[in-house]
Amino acid sequence: MKKTTFVKILRLINNHKAALVFSFVMTVFSVACALYIPVLAGRAIDLISGKGSVDFSQLKPLLIKISAFAVSAGVFQWSSGLINNKLTLEIVRDIRNTATAKISRLPVSYIDSHPVGDTVSRIISDAEQFSEGLLLGFTNLFSGVLTIAGTLIFMMRVSLRITPVVVLLTPLSLLVARFVARKTHSMFMRQSEVRGRQTSLIDESIAGKKVISSYGSEKYFTDRFDEINEDFASSSLKAIFYSSITNPSTRFVNNIIFAFVALTGAITVMATGAMTVGGLSCFLAYAGRYAKPFNEISGVITELQNAFACSERIFDFIEAKESENTEKPGVEITGPKGQVSFENVSFSYIPGKKLITGLNLDVAPGSRIAIVGPTGCGKTTLINLLLRFYDPDEGTIRFDGTDIRDVPVSSLRLNYGMVLQDTWIKTASVRENIALASPGATDEEIKEAAKAAYAHSFISRLPDGYDTVISDASTEISHGQKQLICVARILLTNPAVVILDEATSSIDTRTELKIRNAFNLISEGKTCFTVAHRLGTIKNSDLILVMKDGDIVEKGTHEQLLDMHGFYEQLYNSRVT
Repeated sequence: MKKTTFVKILRLINNHKAALVFSFVMTVFSVACALYIPVLAGRAIDLISGKGSVDFSQLKPLLIKISAFAVSAGVFQWSSGLINNKLTLEIVRDIRNTATAKISRLPVSYIDSHPVGDTVSRIISDAEQFSEGLLLGFTNLFSGVLTIAGTLIFMMRVSLRITPVVVLLTPLSLLVARFVARKTHSMFMRQSEVRGRQTSLIDESIAGKKVISSYGSEKYFTDRFDEINEDFASSSLKAIFYSSITNPSTRFVNNIIFAFVALTGAITVMATGAMTVGGLSCFLAYAGRYAKPFNEISGVITELQNAFACSERIFDFIEAKESENTEKPGVEITGPKGQVSFENVSFSYIPGKKLITGLNLDVAPGSRIAIVGPTGCGKTTLINLLLRFYDPDEGTIRFDGTDIRDVPVSSLRLNYGMVLQDTWIKTASVRENIALASPGATDEEIKEAAKAAYAHSFISRLPDGYDTVISDASTEISHGQKQLICVARILLTNPAVVILDEATSSIDTRTELKIRNAFNLISEGKTCFTVAHRLGTIKNSDLILVMKDGDIVEKGTHEQLLDMHGFYEQLYNSRVT
């Protein structure tokens, strides 16, 4: 385990200092009550050790005290367990809240480069494993350490001669536990990593079920899952095997120690009479109690190894580099005009492999810009840079003359409205989906946006109309209808800049013409970027940018580009509309 990870865990625990102190106090009382019982039991044994010499008048109060201390120990232990559970759940709740909030601050590049399933596994499964290990640590570690200290004090009071035997031999079990713990951390870390891969594959299989079935690839995914599952079983078996031998090993060592102490004590009683039978019984009870926490702590150590391995993966996610200026104050955009410029912009997804080099572009407010070109030429990358999903490696992008890196991301993106080729519908009512970016919109405004997007008709036919709950996996509405809901979403926000990235690709031609009319109305006076493969749909654009290999190789109106007899003409003549 990394020392820094342990420090981070301590910081988390420190936020709940009051509960931790209260739990510690309850544990102290519980251990103290439990440890005083052998003293009372030893006295009771001495009262009945001789034939015909049982002193019932003294025995009865002792039995009442034993019962009272046993009940008190149980109550204090229950209180401590209750607090520990609450404390653990609150810490894990804080971790998950932090991790979930982190998602909104992560750059798109992180999401693009990390499997979704692995990220989900860190927030859900790893946090759960961390919770279980932490609970064991609070429950058994506190009581274990206090029991060891308490029994040591009581043993020294009973017999100073035999106590060193117990103290000197018991560390043998710690050496065994330490050996196993060093082996298990890397194994539990491996187990967590494989669990993340497993979750990721399951996520992919469910999300792509239709595609997998249509290509008959079920066997491939089944075989792949079997392979990862076998890897998970193997790594889990190794981790569990090593962790499971800790407790039996330490118990074996402690049983030998107990037997040796019992023999030594019995010889002392018979040979010297320095200890009574009740005193020996009391000492042996403490010797057993002294060894027991070592068994529990050894078990806790192996569980903590798993918990710490999981916590490292969680902290790696929480500490991932965030988008720059996400929370940094900057120049708020007020009265947006929609003027956009790229000044000598260069960008690459992979360092050293340039995609866009030295791009210059000046878009006047209210312009309708179309971006065309073959797949992989950088069309969508241009939009990603515009929205600050990625930052350029070199150069500057300006919005209304201000460097977008000096503008808070939230303020910048409020001025953009975007409809993508891939729709995204959250699990909520149709009304909530349309009002995603405008939560304060009235029902009338939502319906007007839906009508403008030609979505009102099919929405009205849904079982509960605008209150019908839909999701990305809904089969009640088609992919094209989901796209219409996304179109209604952007119409409702009324942004300064409209971005359409193949937004009508899943809509039939007749509906597309109506949508174009709606966009013509809503984009009046607004800057509009349209990424398109169907070149027949962008003829009326004010400016068409023709991209190839990350550069703008041609630009002009539809007629001007055809007159150039260049790359655009080739694309236009080879189009399929």
